[in-house]
Formats: sequence, structure tokens, C-alpha cells
Amino acid sequence: MRNDSCVPVTVISVRPFHDGDEAAFRRLNEEWIEKHFGMEEKDRLTLNDPAGQILKPGGQILIAVAECGPVGCCALVPTGAGAFEIAKMAVAENYRGQGVGRKILDYAIAQARAWGANRLYLETNSRLANAIHLYESVGFRHIPPERVTPSPYARADVFMEMLL
Repeated sequence: MRNDSCVPVTVISVRPFHDGDEAAFRRLNEEWIEKHFGMEEKDRLTLNDPAGQILKPGGQILIAVAECGPVGCCALVPTGAGAFEIAKMAVAENYRGQGVGRKILDYAIAQARAWGANRLYLETNSRLANAIHLYESVGFRHIPPERVTPSPYARADVFMEMLL
């Protein structure tokens, strides 16, 4: 369901991905990626097959829902024993600045802890100052350049982790 005419409200729930959420997951991510950067091959692989790229390897996709349908999303992608990457986090433009991103991120962190994870990792871009501030505010810390693993994304220039 599209959320273009959806009026922001305070009631947002976060839930696991359901069959049928593929289009919303793709749309939410394509909107912000195209606005700021442009789609890359890794984006296409993940968004064309979220079940195969995220869910089947043991990850989870979270969907933030308002009365009108999905308005945000985030993925927990397994990266090793006890480690997950926070990836493909997006909030519909008309819902930004209202705490939706924080709610999704808090849910993702709680889910990772419940699974016994000991580390969360993320990649972002220095132009996304609001996102970086959000990540820092919940406890993510910048990784020194000598510890950064090469990214499949050309746009990635900020690397962060949270030890759980």
C-alpha cells in the first residue's frame, strides 16, 4: 500500500516482514537512495530478492506501519557469529523527523539482543547527518579506518558499530 496521502500520526507499530511487504521494502529504499545517491548493484540484488538476501541467511526485515500501511523499514543482516548489519533502513519522507527511525532502530537492537548478538554494524554516508546523529544517540560508535572492511557500496564513507 502506498503512503503518499497518508497523514502522519503518532501510532506507529513495528513488526516483522510479511509476505507481500516486498514492494513497500523496495519502494521505501529506492526513494531515499535515488534522492541522495543512485542505485548500486548491491541495492538491486537485495531489493530484488529480500527473502533470499536477508531472510534465508538468518536475518530479519522489520516494517514500521501506520494506519495507511508501511512507512519505514530496516533489515538485520547476519554477518558472522553473533553479528548483524543494520541495513536498508528507510522512512517515508512524510514521516521523517517524527521518531519512526528511532522506533525501528530500537526494535532492531532489541531483536538482536534477544537473539544473543554481541555486535551490530552499519554503513552510511557522511551527507546523512540526521541518520548519523540517530545512530550515535542509541550507542553506535565510529569505527577507525584501519578496522573498516571494504564495502560493496561506493557511497559508504561512515562505518559504525555497537557492541551489545
